Amino acid sequence: MDLNQYLSMFIDESREHLQALNDNLLALEGSPEDISIVHNIFRSAHTLKGMSATMGFEDLASLTHEMENVLDLVRNDKLKMDAFIFDCIFKSLDALESMVENIIQGGTGKADVSDIVLSLKSIVTGDYLKAGAAAGAQSGTKDNNAAASSILDEFQLSIVQQSIEAGMQVFYIEVGVRQDCVLKAARAYMVFNVLEQNGEVIKSDPAVEDIEQERFDNNFSVFFVSSTDQESLQKQVANVSEIDKAIVTLLTLEKLEELMKPAIAAVAEVAAAAAPAVAPVPTAAAEIKKPVAAANAPVANRTIRVDIERLDALMNLFSELLIDRSRLEQLASEIKKNDLTETVEHMSRVSSDLQNIVLKLRMVPIDTVFNRFPRMIRDVAKNLDKKVDLIITGADTELDRTVVDEIGDPLVHLLRNAVDHGVEPTVDRIAAGKPETGMIYLRAFHSGNHVFIEIEEDGRGINRDAVLNAAIKKGVVTPEQASKLSDNEVYLLLFASGFSTADKISDISGRGVGLDVVKTKIESLGGRVQVESNFGKGTKFSVQLPLTLSIISAMLIRVGSEKYAIPLSSIVETSAIATDQILTVHGSRMVNFRSNVIPLVSLSKVFSVPNKNGTEVEKETQIVVIRKGEKLAALIVDEFIGQQEIVLKSLGKYFTNLFAISGATILGDGQVALIIDTNALIK
Repeated sequence: MDLNQYLSMFIDESREHLQALNDNLLALEGSPEDISIVHNIFRSAHTLKGMSATMGFEDLASLTHEMENVLDLVRNDKLKMDAFIFDCIFKSLDALESMVENIIQGGTGKADVSDIVLSLKSIVTGDYLKAGAAAGAQSGTKDNNAAASSILDEFQLSIVQQSIEAGMQVFYIEVGVRQDCVLKAARAYMVFNVLEQNGEVIKSDPAVEDIEQERFDNNFSVFFVSSTDQESLQKQVANVSEIDKAIVTLLTLEKLEELMKPAIAAVAEVAAAAAPAVAPVPTAAAEIKKPVAAANAPVANRTIRVDIERLDALMNLFSELLIDRSRLEQLASEIKKNDLTETVEHMSRVSSDLQNIVLKLRMVPIDTVFNRFPRMIRDVAKNLDKKVDLIITGADTELDRTVVDEIGDPLVHLLRNAVDHGVEPTVDRIAAGKPETGMIYLRAFHSGNHVFIEIEEDGRGINRDAVLNAAIKKGVVTPEQASKLSDNEVYLLLFASGFSTADKISDISGRGVGLDVVKTKIESLGGRVQVESNFGKGTKFSVQLPLTLSIISAMLIRVGSEKYAIPLSSIVETSAIATDQILTVHGSRMVNFRSNVIPLVSLSKVFSVPNKNGTEVEKETQIVVIRKGEKLAALIVDEFIGQQEIVLKSLGKYFTNLFAISGATILGDGQVALIIDTNALIK
C-alpha cells in the first residue's frame, strides 16, 4: 500500500493534534484538577499515535504511546499532575513537533528520545517520586511493587492484590500461537474476544497495540479477572484455532509474589544499562478492537484539503467573471430589455453567493498563528523566571491564507522581545508598584481592507535616550539628526539592521535583535509596523497588513475626472455639507460631525487631481466619513457613483509605497479605478 498519497493529510492533521495537545496542556496547567481536559489530551495523543503507526513512523507512535500511559493514569485518578509531569509532557510535545518537522523536510521522523521515554516510564512506575529517597526507606512490599512494575505497575498490582483479597478469581494466562500461523494478530484478537466475554483484562504483555500489529514473537500473557472457573476458561482459550498453548494459572497472593520475583532482576538490569524498556500497555483489552484511524474518520469525511495554488487559480478566474458581470450589468441598463435585465439580475445573485464561497475558501482565522503563542510565552517566561499572562483577542479575524503563512515568524520576534525586554522581572515590577504578573495583549482586528495586529505589554517601556545613544554610537543617525526626531521616529530606529539596546545578548534577545527582520518581512507583505511607548508603563507594536488579493464591497466616487474606490468597511456614512460648516482650527480644516470635530481631507489635493482647465477641482459639498479604530475623518469628493463589488489587485512591484493607495480594480466599462487606503489618511 502506497502511503505517500496520505502524507500531506498526515502532516496537516498531526500539526492540528499537536496544537490541540499544547493548548489543552496549557489549560490543564491552569486547572490541574480538571479531568475533562485530560480526556481531551488523551484523545489527541491516542489519535496521533494511531496515525503515526499507520504511516510507519514508529518513533512518533512509541513516544506518543508513553505519553498515553501517563495520561491514562491521570484520567483514572491514579496519578496527580505536578511540575515534573508537566515538564516531561511538554518536552515530549517538543520532540514530537521536531519529528513531524523532520518528516515535512523529507526525513524519516526518527529521533533519539530515550531520555524522555525513561522520564515518562519513571512517572508510570512512580520511581520519579522515590528518586530522592534514602536507600532502604521503602518497605519490602513497596520494593516488590517497584520491582514488579516491569510486569505490573503499582496500580495494576494493587488491583490484582485487592481482587484476590476480595475473593475474586484472578488468572495469569500464557498463550502461544503456532509457529506456522499466518495471521497471528487475528488469532490474538479471537483470544481477547473470548476473555472479554468472561471478565476483564488488567494487563497484557506485550502491549495490545504491539499484538494488534503483530509486533510479538508467538507468545503473550494476560492478567485477567473473571468469575468463570479455571478449567472452562482454559478450554475456551485452547479452542481458538492455531493456538497451541493456553496455560491458565489461578493466582493467590503467594503465587503472585512468586511470579513477580523474576521481575526484580530484570528491572535492576534495565536500570543499570539505562536502556529503554518495552512500553507499558493500556489496561483494557477492548482497545485491540479499535481501528487506529477511527478517530480521524469524521474529520476526513467533512474536510477536503486543497492546494493553495488551486485556490489562487479559482480566485483569478472569478475575478475575471466579476469584471464581466459588471460589464453585463452596464450593458443591460443601456439596452433596457426585460429578459436581459432579469437574466443579468439572476446572474448577479448567483455570482454574489459564489463570491462569498470563493472568499471564504482563501480566508482563514488568524488563530492558526495565534494558538501557538501561549505555549511559547509560557516557556520563555519560565526560562526568564518571570510571570507573564498572554491575553488574546480577535483570534477569529480572518486573513488571506498566504499572509497568515508568512506572518508567524515576525510575531514570534515581537512577542519574545515583549517578554524578554518589555516585561520587567518580578522584583522590579513589585518595586515599581505593578502587579507581579506582567500582561501581554495580542489583538487582531479589521479596519478597512487591512488587518491590524497589536502586541502591547505593561512593562518598562522604551527608554528614548538609550535608543538615541545606541543609534548615534552605531552610526544609524548623527547627533544633529537625533535632535530633530520625534518619539515615534526614535522608536522606529529599533528596526535598523543590527540595532540593539540589550546589555547582553541572550538566546531570547534584547529589544532590537531581529526587529530588522520583522520590518523587512512585514514590508514584503505590503504592510507596515509602528511603535508607541510610554516609558515605565509599556509599549505597543502595531502591524498593519493588507488583504493582498480579495474581493471587497466598495463605494465608487469621482474626484475631478478620476474614479476611486473606498472600501465600505471603512466608511461610517456619506453626507453633504455647506461651505459655511467648514471650520479652521490651527490652520487645519475641520467639520462638525455628530458633536465631534473631525479633520476634513480634500482628495483632490491629496492626489493632485486637476480639472479640465488644469486647476484643482474642489467642490466642498459631498463628504465621506471614514474610520480607523476610534479615529474619524471626512473626505471631500465630487460625486458618488454607487456601491459595487470590486476585485482588489496589486499594482505590481513597480508601483510600491504609493501614499494612500492600496491597489486598483477594473470596472465594468474597462476603466481602472484606484482603491484608496483610508488608514493612511488618518494620523
